[in-house]
Amino acid sequence: MYEIDSSFGPNIIADYYLTKDKTPLEILKQFVDKHIKKNLYDASCRDENFRYYSSKIEDIKDEENLYIGFMLRLEEDIISLKSIFEKIEESVAQKFSKDKRKLQIILKDIVKSILTLMEKLKEPKIIKETINEKTKKLLDEGKLQEARELIELIDKKKIPEKLSQEVRSAEQFLKNSLYKKSKKSYFKAAELAKQVKEAEMVVFLRKKGERVGNIPDIIKTREALNKAIKRGLEELQALEFKTYEGTLPLIEKNINLSNSLEDNDSIDLFEKLYKFCYNASKRANDLNKINKEIKNIMKKL
Repeated sequence: MYEIDSSFGPNIIADYYLTKDKTPLEILKQFVDKHIKKNLYDASCRDENFRYYSSKIEDIKDEENLYIGFMLRLEEDIISLKSIFEKIEESVAQKFSKDKRKLQIILKDIVKSILTLMEKLKEPKIIKETINEKTKKLLDEGKLQEARELIELIDKKKIPEKLSQEVRSAEQFLKNSLYKKSKKSYFKAAELAKQVKEAEMVVFLRKKGERVGNIPDIIKTREALNKAIKRGLEELQALEFKTYEGTLPLIEKNINLSNSLEDNDSIDLFEKLYKFCYNASKRANDLNKINKEIKNIMKKL
């Protein structure tokens, strides 16, 4: 978690890492450029080892320049993980403290809680234990009917096993780029979680499904943009920036002829024209050099 100060730049105020690797200052500087100069609410970048995601944290009273960042392995997909990021952001906003030590503990507890939730969703045994704890609490509160219903769901409908299987299926579909099927499985898992009144799981799974469901539209939009960029650049590459250079000898001839006629008005006019065409010719040469670099990049698109 970090702040962006207009005078001093980025400043980490609390952090929690699952590995020994830390976020480099250069990455934070890139995020400053994207968040402040380009006015992006959330942003991502990468280096040779990791991918990084950063988002502005809102809804914290009297705090306007706070951001939260995440380090990811290169193979991890930011879009499908955004539901996790959002949950962490919401929790941080709710529990925020100006005490840096407390904030670090809050961050650590939230991340661990999210990871525990993810593990719960994959393991029927953990889900069953969670439901058993809830059942015991209901019994202690004297809510016998609700407790019986939960016990029946475990024994007869095998909710923990079904929920776990749907989550595993959703993740496998996602790995295989079967986004509609992945979304459907996440939503099915959310409905199962709803039956056992696991509200936290329901919200998490629905958000995950919605994010995954948006991936095809994002891919289509990106492909359309790439095509538009290529089309525009190809049209530019068809141009030859030599037009001005070719007119220079003709203008010189015109000036010489105007001299012969002692047509001073024409001489002044064409001398100005020569000056502008000469400058345009020099810039055209620079454009040709840049154009070569653009062609090299386009070959890799």
